[in-house]
Amino acid sequence: MRVRDGLLKLFGLCVLAGVLVAGLLFPAAGAIGVMSNRASDTVSSLSSKLVTEQVPLVTTVTDRAGNPIAYLFKQNRTPVTSDQIANTMKAAMVAIEDQRFFEHQGVDWPGTVRAALSNQLAGRITQGASTITQQYVKNYLVHVVAAGNPVQQAEATEQTIARKLREIRIALQLEKRLSKQEILTRYLNVVPFGNRVYGVAAAARTYFDTSADKLTIPQAALLAGIVNEPGALNPVTHPDDALFRRNLVIDAMARQERITQEAAREARQAPLGIERPLNSLPNGCVGAGPENGFFCKYVIDYLERAGFSRKQLERGGYTIRTTLDQSITKAAHASAQKQVPPQESPGITNVMTVVEPGTKKHAVRALVTNRSFGFDKSKGETAYAWPSSMIPQGAGSVYKTFIAAAALEEGMGIHNVIPSPGSYTTMAYGPRPYTVTNAEGISPGPRTLQMALATSPNTAFVALQDRVGLGDAVDMAARLGMRKTLLRSNFGGRPLAPNSDELSQAETIKQKTFGGFTLGFTPTSPLELANVSATLSSGGVWCPPTPIKSIVDRHGDPVSITESPCEQVVDEELANAMFVGMSKDTTEGTAVAAAKAANWTRPTAAKTGTTESYESAAFIGATAHLAGSVLTFAHGPGQQGICLGNPPRLCGGGNIYGGTIPARTWMGAMKPAHKGMPTVPLPSVTPRYAEGGSDKEVPDVVGMNVEQATKTLREADYKVRKQAVSSSRSRGAVISQSPRGSVPPGKTVTISVSTGYIPPPRTHTKPPPPDQGRPAQDNPQEPTGRPSKSGEPGKPTPGGQPPPPRPPASPTPGG
Repeated sequence: MRVRDGLLKLFGLCVLAGVLVAGLLFPAAGAIGVMSNRASDTVSSLSSKLVTEQVPLVTTVTDRAGNPIAYLFKQNRTPVTSDQIANTMKAAMVAIEDQRFFEHQGVDWPGTVRAALSNQLAGRITQGASTITQQYVKNYLVHVVAAGNPVQQAEATEQTIARKLREIRIALQLEKRLSKQEILTRYLNVVPFGNRVYGVAAAARTYFDTSADKLTIPQAALLAGIVNEPGALNPVTHPDDALFRRNLVIDAMARQERITQEAAREARQAPLGIERPLNSLPNGCVGAGPENGFFCKYVIDYLERAGFSRKQLERGGYTIRTTLDQSITKAAHASAQKQVPPQESPGITNVMTVVEPGTKKHAVRALVTNRSFGFDKSKGETAYAWPSSMIPQGAGSVYKTFIAAAALEEGMGIHNVIPSPGSYTTMAYGPRPYTVTNAEGISPGPRTLQMALATSPNTAFVALQDRVGLGDAVDMAARLGMRKTLLRSNFGGRPLAPNSDELSQAETIKQKTFGGFTLGFTPTSPLELANVSATLSSGGVWCPPTPIKSIVDRHGDPVSITESPCEQVVDEELANAMFVGMSKDTTEGTAVAAAKAANWTRPTAAKTGTTESYESAAFIGATAHLAGSVLTFAHGPGQQGICLGNPPRLCGGGNIYGGTIPARTWMGAMKPAHKGMPTVPLPSVTPRYAEGGSDKEVPDVVGMNVEQATKTLREADYKVRKQAVSSSRSRGAVISQSPRGSVPPGKTVTISVSTGYIPPPRTHTKPPPPDQGRPAQDNPQEPTGRPSKSGEPGKPTPGGQPPPPRPPASPTPGG
C-alpha cells in the first residue's frame, strides 16, 4: 500500500512539474499545451480589466456648502497614489507578503515550485507562494470584477491548478504593462483590511484616524499583517492575534533590513493603538444623522428615478452636492419637534418641507419631520421618507388654492365678491345632492375671493368649484405642482406602475366627480405642496423640486442628469394676484394667531387646511425668498383625530387646525431661516386679476329642458356634456350646471338632467363600507385665530355625495 501511495504521489509530482514548466514557458510559448484559445482570450481580457476597470469607490453626498452628510458604498475605499502611501506601508507589505517582489517578473518560480511540491507531499494546500502581483489579480477578481456575486467570487478563489495558472498568466502580462510601484499601489488600494474596509487609505483612517502617507512602522505592520486573514486577525475582536502577527511583520522588516533593529525594537513595544470605537465611515442615510437622513433618502430616490442604479451610486465614487441648507434644516427640525415632541406625542408626525422659488430652478432646502431619521422605534425614529412621500390623510382646505387659481384664469378677480351661504347643495357631482356647510365660527355672507381664501368657507369654494368646473380645478392643481400626487399616483396615493391601466388620482376624481376635491381629502405630497407655493412665488413658473446642485464623478468631471424643464404654467400676473390674494391669512385670517405669536410680519402667501376627522392639518406659505409646507397627521392605530395640548395627542375627536400646529411650525422655522433677508413687498395686481376680466357670462340654463339648454349653450359657443341625475323634477329638466358665471367660450359646460324618478333605497345583503375618506374643512377660527370648540363642522348632510373609499394606510418603517 505504501509503495502504491508513493507511486501515486510521484506520478502527481511529475504531472505538477509538467504543468509548472508549461506555465514557466508561457511567456515564450503562449497558450500551447496549457489552455485553449478561448481561455487565452479570457486571460487577456481579464488582464486588460485589471488595468482599465474601475474599483468600487465611496460616493459622497454633501450639503449645498460641500460639507459631507452621507456616504454610499459597498466597499469603504478611497484610492490614493503611490506618493500618498508611506514607505513604511510599502516596506511592511513587501516584507511579509513577497520579499522578492522587486526581483521577479510577476511569479516567484522557485517559491511556486517549492510550495507545489510541499502541498503535493502533504496532500493538502499548506503553502500559497503567491506574489503580490498574483494576490492583486485574485483580489481584483474577487472584490472588483465579481463584487456582489458569490458564485463568481467562489470561482475566483477555488483551490485548483487551473485557477492558479490563470493567475500566473495574468500576473506575467501585468508585469509587462505596469511598473512595480503601480502594481504595489493598485494592490494596496484593492485588498480588504477587515471591518468592511478596503484599501490602505480607508484602513489608515478607520484604524488610526490618519492618512496613508503618515503611517508609522507599527501601524503599517499591523495593516500588512491583517491582510493575510482579515477576520481571524481583526484587531478589534482578536487583539492578541493581531499583535502577534504585527510583530512578525516587524521582525520580517528588520530581518530584510527594511528598517533598523533599533526601530524594530521600538515598534514591537508600541501598543496596537487602534481607534476605539473605530473611525468607521457611516454607510447610507442613517449616517446622515437625525435631521439630514430624510433629505439623503430623497436624493437617492431622485437619482434612481433619473436613471442611476443603486449599484452605480454605491460603486461610482461620485461627489453629489445637494441643495440642502443646514441652517434651514436645523430650524425646521427644531420647530417640528417643539410643536410635536416625538416621544411625548406617539402616533403623530409633523412634516415640513422648504423649497426656494426661482424661474430657473426650485431647489429643495429642507425635508424634516419631528421624528429623527433612523430605525430605532423605541426612540421614536423612522426611516420612512414622509416629507417627499404621499401622506394618506390629505391636506384639507389648502386645496382651495387651486379652485381660486382656476377661477382667476377663467375671468374672476381677487376683489370679486362670491357668495358664502351657511349651507350649499349642488347636483354637479352625481345622482344625489351634495351638501356642505361651513365650519363653526365662520359666519355666512358674501366676501371677496381674497377674504374667502383667508377665512376659508367651505360653501363658497364648493360653489366656486361648480363655477370653474371640477376638471379645470384638478388640472390647475397639477399645473401648479401636484404632479406626482395627481398624475403619477392612484387614488390611494400609491405610485402608478409603468404601463398600468390603473387610473391616476386626477382621472379618478374627474370620473367619479368627487366634489370634495376642494376640501383636500385625498392623499398628498408635502413636498409638492411646498412647490406649489414656490410656483406662485416664482411668477407662475413651475420647476421640478430638485435636491441636486451638481454631481462629479471619481475623476472630478461633471455628470449631468435629465430633469424636467421649468414651465410658465400660469400667467405671471395671475400668479402675482394669487400671491396677494393669499396674503391676508397671516394678517386677518386663520393663521393670524400663529403669526402674532411668532412676531411674523413679512408679506406671505399662505393657506391653512384641516381634514374633517382632524386626522391631519396643513399649512402652506411663501415669501419672495422661501416657500414651505407643514403637514401634521396621525398615523397611529385606528382612526383617531389629533387633540391640541402640551403635548398634542391622539384622541377620539380632535381639534387640530391648520392655523395651530402647522402654522406655528412654519413660523418657528421660517423666522430664523429669513434672518438677514430683505423684506420684499407684495407684488402689484393688474386690474384684470383685481376686479375680473371681460369674459362673457355662460348662460344660466337651470330650469330649461335639455334640448333648449343644449341649444342655448352651443349658440353661445360652449360645448355641452350631459349627465343623468335621479330627481323628482320633470323628466328632461336641467337641475344644475357647471361651470357658471364668467367662462371663456369653447369651454365644456356639464348639465345635470333629471330622470324624473328617484329609485327606492336598496336592501344591503351586507353592511355598507364605513364612512371613510371624508371631505375636509379648514380651520374654523375667528379672525383672532382663537380655536373654537367645534365637533365635525363641514360634514355633508345625510343623503349627500357618497364618500370615496379611504386610501390604504402607507407603511411606516421605524414608527
